[in-house]
Amino acid sequence: MGLFLVNTSENNKHTSNDFSIMDQKASQFPSIKIERRIIEKNRRDQMKILYSKLYSLLPQHTSKEPLTLPDQIDEAINYIKNLEMRLKNYEGKKERLLGRKRLHTSLNFDSTAGKQRPPKIEIHEMGSVLEVILISGSENQFVFYEVIRIIQDEGADIINAKFSVSGETIYHVINAEIGDSMFIFGAAKITERLKRFVSGSSSDVEPQPELWDFEIHPGTWEF
Repeated sequence: MGLFLVNTSENNKHTSNDFSIMDQKASQFPSIKIERRIIEKNRRDQMKILYSKLYSLLPQHTSKEPLTLPDQIDEAINYIKNLEMRLKNYEGKKERLLGRKRLHTSLNFDSTAGKQRPPKIEIHEMGSVLEVILISGSENQFVFYEVIRIIQDEGADIINAKFSVSGETIYHVINAEIGDSMFIFGAAKITERLKRFVSGSSSDVEPQPELWDFEIHPGTWEF
């Protein structure tokens, strides 16, 4: 029978090295977890600071009770949406004012050139309300009444009509409300008909002297 000699010292050396590597890896796990916790805590603290700065930009609130973080975020979102709506409204008003200014400038140019001023019209749709801006000379007073007739003929209700006089130029602003039944196509139909009438020859319409043959004074007419 033969004898096999085993080098136990070499085997013990490999086993010792394996345990040493495992101990090193195991010792690293707690440090990795701690590092991740620190990173997450710093991230949350930074987000709280940013939320606090955002909330501080909002108008002062009368509520004495402090709001929770989700409530503060909701307040900021609602405030931003409100600002967006107000900005859109201001932009719409700006466009309408610029449109009036362009019409006024155009008419003044025609006046200085000594030309007969044809009536001009601009129409703005604001929800269910139709704003009609009519600028005409005093020699075309019947145009205003025909515009009123067309609006009413199409089923819209006249809310009010304002006008002012500057020299030989008359500025009319008519507000009409469109009913629900004609909300989709009513505004487009009225707009097309009014523009076609104003851009056409005034001879196409037979004015009724008893309606318009009098002096116009600045003011507001309620219907």
